[in-house]
Amino acid sequence: MSLPQLIRSTFLEKYGSEPLLIRSPGRINLIGEHTDYNEGFVLPAAIDKYIYLGFAKNASGTCRIYSLDFEEEQIFTLEELKPRNGWINFVMGVAAQFVGAGYVLEGFDCVFGGDIPIGAGLSSSAALENGVGLGLSELFALRIEKLDLVRYSQQAEHDFAGVKCGIMDMFASMMGKKEQALRLDCRSLDFAYFPVDLGNYQWLLCDSGVSHSLADSAYNKRREECRQGVALVQAHHPNVSSLRDVDAEQLKLLKDQLPGTVFRRCSYVIQENERVIQSCEALEQNDLDRFGAYLYRSHEGLSQDYEVSCPELDFLVDFTRDLSEVAGSRMMGGGFGGCTLNLVKKSASQFFTEKISAAYQNRFGIQLKAYEVNVVDGTKRHFLH
Repeated sequence: MSLPQLIRSTFLEKYGSEPLLIRSPGRINLIGEHTDYNEGFVLPAAIDKYIYLGFAKNASGTCRIYSLDFEEEQIFTLEELKPRNGWINFVMGVAAQFVGAGYVLEGFDCVFGGDIPIGAGLSSSAALENGVGLGLSELFALRIEKLDLVRYSQQAEHDFAGVKCGIMDMFASMMGKKEQALRLDCRSLDFAYFPVDLGNYQWLLCDSGVSHSLADSAYNKRREECRQGVALVQAHHPNVSSLRDVDAEQLKLLKDQLPGTVFRRCSYVIQENERVIQSCEALEQNDLDRFGAYLYRSHEGLSQDYEVSCPELDFLVDFTRDLSEVAGSRMMGGGFGGCTLNLVKKSASQFFTEKISAAYQNRFGIQLKAYEVNVVDGTKRHFLH
């Protein structure tokens, strides 16, 4: 039985009615890391790892939500939308945004489950929030624009999950297109699509299986270091409001006035923004070798200048450098763990996976998880055939 069929059968068994089905994808970020909070560019894409959700009205003021993965039901009313602990916050948070915006909801039932690996940095929470948003919009015929749903998902994460995230994850999951990457301007929210025609190549994610505790504190410190750099540049160029407005030459002229660490952080962000633009050009020209080279340069910047990598991620990327079957590789996400993104020849995928898994096991004693992913459409209705 497929996952959508399991959602339907569980729904019928628990709640006794036919559900409306939604499919909401996870996402990868091809390039553009730590640029979002510097008002820069990112290049994400929705992938074929999903959360599926079933919805139906239940003619009451009560909302019953069942998680297949946690095998747990939670119940709330629309008059008591306050944060709790755990996964229910992602559902209640979106409902609270709708109610706060003046939309009229009634009691509903929901069953959800997915195959997005948890903790791998593929944005399962954004997929869930988007799925809830589109599901409620469809169920109650609210006709909410997708960009508004994206904003409700982000605000739900801020208010109920307590995570002050950027908008990229929700945007990519909701607005993704099959075989297209989405370049998002994190300042204006303007976006454009670029073709991802991989030909004989495919995306392969290698999950390091580690999550170092430095991540949260280091993230906040990097933001502060970028802010310091902007403040100094502003003293000479008052029109600058973020690193997005600074070019490499301007920064270089002020190098002696900046702490070395701050200079390296700012240099990385400026270069990464440029790499996003250049990567889009490479995709348009279907130049995968050039695109792969940008992936490696992105990783070098993240590891050496931004210092958010870790030995496990560096090992996984370095392992690929001399392999003819790999066009490019880099760490993906905030850092200190999670996945590497690899552009690998389809014909060599299994051999590559076996080789890198054995080497990683030998070096770190950790079983590597590898996932093949494809670029797909964003959150939408799902119909069983």
